[in-house]
Amino acid sequence: MDKIILENMQFYGYHGVLAEEKRLGQRFTVSLVVYTDIRAAAQNDDLAKAINYAECYAAVKKIMEGTPVKLLETLAESIAADILSLGALAVQVTVKKLHPPISGQLDFAAVTIERSLL
Repeated sequence: MDKIILENMQFYGYHGVLAEEKRLGQRFTVSLVVYTDIRAAAQNDDLAKAINYAECYAAVKKIMEGTPVKLLETLAESIAADILSLGALAVQVTVKKLHPPISGQLDFAAVTIERSLL
């Protein structure tokens, strides 16, 4: 399968369990690997036959900057469903919380899921 990759899209959102996360917000990144067959689009040089990565970005942005949820898992599932609805055969979604409110030093907390129509 062919892949379209959108790496480290950055968003500011109000997702999390703690009241401070919901009130202050924080930075998140999202990466996608969209599995598809690009042959028809490539042979015809036709965006209408491709998965438009600008539409993928817009779908992710709407979720990440939209209604707050508690879990990274919820964000990832919502994103995967939207990307599959755009015509992807499968998708891998990684959602990272860049400054998780936990005691200790780390770069991020993340959830990665893979979903498929196959």
